[in-house]
Amino acid sequence: MLKERVLVLMGGYSQEREVSLRSGAAVLKALENLGYEAAGLDLKESSIHAITDYNPDLVFIALHGKDGEDGTVQGLLEVMGIPYTGSGIAASAIGIDKILTKKILTYEGIPTADFTIIRNNNITSWESEVQSLLKNIGLPMVIKAPTQGSSIGTFIVREESAILPALKAAFEYDSEILTEKFIDGTEVTSTVIGNEVTEVLPLIEITSVNEFYDFDSKYTPGKCSHIIPARVAEELQKKIGELSERVYKAIGCRGYARIDFIIDHDGNPYVLEINTIPGMTEMSLVPDAARAVGISFDKLVEKILKLGLDIPVRPRE
Repeated sequence: MLKERVLVLMGGYSQEREVSLRSGAAVLKALENLGYEAAGLDLKESSIHAITDYNPDLVFIALHGKDGEDGTVQGLLEVMGIPYTGSGIAASAIGIDKILTKKILTYEGIPTADFTIIRNNNITSWESEVQSLLKNIGLPMVIKAPTQGSSIGTFIVREESAILPALKAAFEYDSEILTEKFIDGTEVTSTVIGNEVTEVLPLIEITSVNEFYDFDSKYTPGKCSHIIPARVAEELQKKIGELSERVYKAIGCRGYARIDFIIDHDGNPYVLEINTIPGMTEMSLVPDAARAVGISFDKLVEKILKLGLDIPVRPRE
């Protein structure tokens, strides 16, 4: 039986380009191991016409960040009538935007840290903005560029003097930023796989040698640990699994996604964010969670591919 012809999209223009290239290379190798006819395409180096030239049966999206994880490429592929892996246009656009995600979580009654939104064009005085944050959020606080992944543009602020520099640094990435109450506790991550029917992979506890699980600790060997099973009570693991599926379905995800949580010292879990195209590198969390239940990296890639093929697309002309 002939296997599908697959094109792996990787690279692109976002701040996460290098991570995407690593994810894409790992996925491409797995597809080749499985006997698929597969090729990789760096969207920064090639025209989008190269997609139609290759004429794939499916596109495996290994792009991270803007122009890949935000619904842009998903919309292009839908217009072209080409099936693809992962979430659709709307879920991708919502998932990459931490502000939109927080609004949906709040509406759905899913626990998440208290937050405020600051828009650059609404600021009349930096000093009054700082004082407002101190009053409404308090120290310590987290300041985030909402559409960046891999903790790019994220700052934990513990002193008043650090608020303004963090705000200005975050505004270099986005025109509006998210500020959150800092929750001290245990960071865990949960992987959900599926379309209509979903399953939750084992919970992973994350530790880092840095102040938090930032870009450096995520992608530098030896600077973080993935602890499986997480050192969390079984009842709490079950609760986080249920919350993960609620988040997944509230956003409208399909294929696979990773939801990050912080558990405070009283044992209360709070959703930090969702990743609709999680990393697939040698240091990534989703492959680790899959291996914990006996799913090899190659089989994980094939499972994600099959879920993408299950979604109907418009006929190609």
